[in-house]
Amino acid sequence: MEIKKNTFKAALKSGERAQIGLWLGLTDPICAEISAGAGFDWVLIDGEHAPNDVRSILAQLQAVAPYPVHPIVRPVIGDVPLIKQLLDIGAQTLLVPMVESSEQAKQLVAAMRYPPAGIRGVGAALARASQWNRVTNYLHEANDQMCLLVQVETRLGLDNLDAIAAVEGVDGVFIGPSDLSAALGHLGKPGHGDVQHAIEDAIRRIRSAGRAAGILSTDETLSRHYLSLGCTFVAVGLDGNLLMRATQDLARKFKQ
Repeated sequence: MEIKKNTFKAALKSGERAQIGLWLGLTDPICAEISAGAGFDWVLIDGEHAPNDVRSILAQLQAVAPYPVHPIVRPVIGDVPLIKQLLDIGAQTLLVPMVESSEQAKQLVAAMRYPPAGIRGVGAALARASQWNRVTNYLHEANDQMCLLVQVETRLGLDNLDAIAAVEGVDGVFIGPSDLSAALGHLGKPGHGDVQHAIEDAIRRIRSAGRAAGILSTDETLSRHYLSLGCTFVAVGLDGNLLMRATQDLARKFKQ
């Protein structure tokens, strides 16, 4: 059995077509499977703000596996033992929140790679990622399929953005508009001019460093604007938000 190729990482590297994604926060395998079949390039299973744990993330990875969509996992924190677990259950791409320094980024790169290139613990016989050692040469090929996206969303992160983006092994930098707007004094207003100026400058700096730039926006105009600026991976919706609006609109039609 051959190792699963990380098509998302390859797409970021080629830069030929922007990768459009959907955020998953409902923590349910059926919702994840429905979303996986919708036609997005990637879905993100959120473990930072959604009540996911390793087991519920595993269930969603299994649910989306038959579909031509790439699953990204966002852990609650860039914790080395947690990263080890997420990679072992089959995640190949992680989006790590609140990255604020190049030293932190280097630690994350190391956590996603087996020695001697990194510090990932070796337990392939117990891992879904290696199909319990059915994948031939998994230990020697896994490093090349790992994709690290770091999330910059604070003033300190912006100050250190150039150094973070320069770290070898960082495949992309994701701008977190919600936390960034709060950090810049505009809580709940990611569309504020100051925030948008900071985002646009960050996208330019990320691209100048040769890294993929990413962001989340449920505003279609803003999403298309970010794509026009050169963002390579953009999430354009959230599953919970889509369900909330659809159910609310349906109820309103019949109750008016």
